[in-house]
Amino acid sequence: MPGPKPMTQKQTTDTLCLVSAGLSTEEAAKRLEIEGHNELPQTQKRTQLRIMLEVAQEPMFQLLIAAGVIYLLLGDLGEALILLAFVFITISISIVQETRNEKVLEALRDLTSPRALVIRNGEQQRIAGREVVRGDVVILVEGDRIPADALLIEAHGLQTNESLLTGEPVPVRKLASSGSAEVARPGGDDLPFIYSGTMVVSGKGVATVLAIGPNTQIGRIGKAVSAIEDAPTPLHAQTRRLVSILAIIGFSLSIAIVLLYGITRGDWLAGLLAGITLAMSLLPQEFPLILTVFMAMGAWRISQQRVLTRRAAAIETLGAATVLCTDKTGTLTLNKMTVAELDVAGSIWHATEGAMPENFHRILEYAILASELDPFDPMEKAFLKLGEKHLTGTEHQHPNWLLTHEYELSPDMLAMSHVWKAIDHREFLIAMKGAPEAVADLCHLNPEALTMLKHSVERMARKGMRVLGVASASYEGDVLPGNQHDFDFTFLGLVGLADPLRPGVREAVQECRAAGIKVAMITGDYQATAFAIAEQAGIDIKGGVISGEEMQSLDDNALSDRIREVCVFARIMPEQKLRLVNAFRANGEIVAMTGDGVNDAPSLKSAHIGIAMGGRGTDVAREASSLVLLDDDFGSIVKAVRLGRRIYDNVKKAMGFVLAVHVPIAGLSLLPLLFGFPMLFMPVHIAFLELVINPVCSIVFEAEPEEDDVMLRLPHNQNAPLFSHEFVSWSLLQGIIVLIGVGALFFGMIKTGSLENLARATAFLALVLANFALIVVNRSYGASIRMVLGRSNRAFWAMLAITAVMLTIALAVPIVRELFNFAALDMQNILFAFGTAGTVLAILESMKSFRIFRNQGKIK
Repeated sequence: MPGPKPMTQKQTTDTLCLVSAGLSTEEAAKRLEIEGHNELPQTQKRTQLRIMLEVAQEPMFQLLIAAGVIYLLLGDLGEALILLAFVFITISISIVQETRNEKVLEALRDLTSPRALVIRNGEQQRIAGREVVRGDVVILVEGDRIPADALLIEAHGLQTNESLLTGEPVPVRKLASSGSAEVARPGGDDLPFIYSGTMVVSGKGVATVLAIGPNTQIGRIGKAVSAIEDAPTPLHAQTRRLVSILAIIGFSLSIAIVLLYGITRGDWLAGLLAGITLAMSLLPQEFPLILTVFMAMGAWRISQQRVLTRRAAAIETLGAATVLCTDKTGTLTLNKMTVAELDVAGSIWHATEGAMPENFHRILEYAILASELDPFDPMEKAFLKLGEKHLTGTEHQHPNWLLTHEYELSPDMLAMSHVWKAIDHREFLIAMKGAPEAVADLCHLNPEALTMLKHSVERMARKGMRVLGVASASYEGDVLPGNQHDFDFTFLGLVGLADPLRPGVREAVQECRAAGIKVAMITGDYQATAFAIAEQAGIDIKGGVISGEEMQSLDDNALSDRIREVCVFARIMPEQKLRLVNAFRANGEIVAMTGDGVNDAPSLKSAHIGIAMGGRGTDVAREASSLVLLDDDFGSIVKAVRLGRRIYDNVKKAMGFVLAVHVPIAGLSLLPLLFGFPMLFMPVHIAFLELVINPVCSIVFEAEPEEDDVMLRLPHNQNAPLFSHEFVSWSLLQGIIVLIGVGALFFGMIKTGSLENLARATAFLALVLANFALIVVNRSYGASIRMVLGRSNRAFWAMLAITAVMLTIALAVPIVRELFNFAALDMQNILFAFGTAGTVLAILESMKSFRIFRNQGKIK
């Protein structure tokens, strides 16, 4: 079996990749400025004008305009002008908030841009894919997504999947260009062209970028791709249903009020104004605003923990996760492998001992020969580093040997071999490394040697080492055999590699367990190694270990039963991860799964929350995931879960507040009309209240810190509705208490002969103060007022100050007071308003201690 084009061991990336110095930084910047970013045109970019048009389509905006027109028809220019001022303020606030969201999303788009490895100024640099320019020299390896259309100048076993462009799933073989060639369409073997958006499935190569962005093959279908929209998340779907129901109720009541007012009082214009006022009071426009702001800002906050959100649904699901399946290497550990121990026929050398004895040189020599020329794998890097320290200048280094063939690792054979040809030797020399049991099988060890090997492996694995076997062989034939079994291997010994835990992993695992989240470690390592690392990390080991071999012997039902108690999975192949995800899901678990390889994509896609590695992960894995870890750190996942729970909590708090605050506004708009009292609210008052409510629900609650027990509760039930009967009842009860308090004040003052404008001003002040009481109550599920006010939330105090200034102007400045139909308040009336709001706050706080609102399922 002939091998590929011979390569010398000296051929590292210096010769594989640095065939060109690439562009200079200055030239790349110039081309970026002239030709633009390497991205498809963004359709329907939300400019400020577009945002203004979207605001103009909002029902609340249209109601304000309608109310202004009616005031003009009634001849009340002052009321009309102040409503137009509120229209201007509403548009300004919306533009500021939406522009802020767009900037956040744009920053996230930059961060989530696929990465590309290019050569600039003669050095390798990893940059955002959108910054690749025409003429860049790009380095590609297995698992990469190709960032642009390019011409191959080097290719070594390179195959790409072009199904995105051709519809054919079979990988196509690529060859380096032998000269100038006309750009060909995708599809077919042996072309020197690669295309943006396609995937490298094997091999490596170097290419010069020919086209970027809309000029690429994928750019031709960019519009169709960008038109695809994600399905609404469960939270969005529930919110839409509630908004639709409330809107129907609001407009139905508004029509009824117009008819009632016109028939009973004979003033149809005033009745229309009353109907508009009631519609404004009932319209729950804040709910969509909450979701928009919270999801955008939530993704940004999570990104500050070095975790990127690729799908908004993941933010909702984070707080519901019950199982966190994590890799070991690089996630729980530092992924900085060092050779800790060598074992040759029972003789042991520790790396801490200093100089390496001569009898250990051969095992290290062949471990290096069995590794890649330019290793990416941390274990292979560790071999090379140790060889540089102990083998330099010895006969165990072979810079002139030719690598003629590679036998790759496979699910059926967990070992790999490199075939070398020395210039002064007729025979081939084979170096092999892999799982000890696979190496032992290829060496045909006798029972006694197998028993000794097993004891040595277990001894090293109990120390948490990754254990590999190393073997050598020679072959004198002209044609290499088809598989490794046909070589006569000699067992050289064992290599133990150590990969220490990341700092803080044990604490993060304990935090997960306290939060009711099961941490399951899934690794390809030996069972004893997996068990040792799990114990060090604080993962539950009482259930023992399930191996990949045992998994194969279990049917789906048996596997689902076994994994209820087991948290450690060893010798697991990537395709078995998908089966584990499905088994956990069958048990009703909400599964988060980490992965980094091409073969991890199915399990990442199947998990409720797929988490790809941003540092060592492939583009295929990142494409299939919901979240991307930029630093590959397990602790970042736990921080994201904490933030996910905080965001979900704060969404509930904000929506509870909005639901509660609309009850007294709607009730005080409707009841005076039903009982023949003067109208308390007019559109100008509702507009003022909306100016307070909108920033409160979208800014104050979004900035609220997490509850102290946020990681001491069981995960929330994802299938449970956000707007449960208990949630809605508690919100409505809050609103009814405010309605009773403020209504009693208003109606009492009218009954006792107070002037209409004085009663209106006093009740309005009391309502605004009571609304802030609702904010305080809803900022925490169970903390006392003192604790809540002591929490750091600058947005709350800023809103309080702004509202106080606006309210003072409305009540104290004569011309504004007249526009609001208020009378000047004396100290007695002010005390009445504060007393009413204080009473409401006291009642709500006392009731909060008797109700079961928050999740009481703490881990004991």
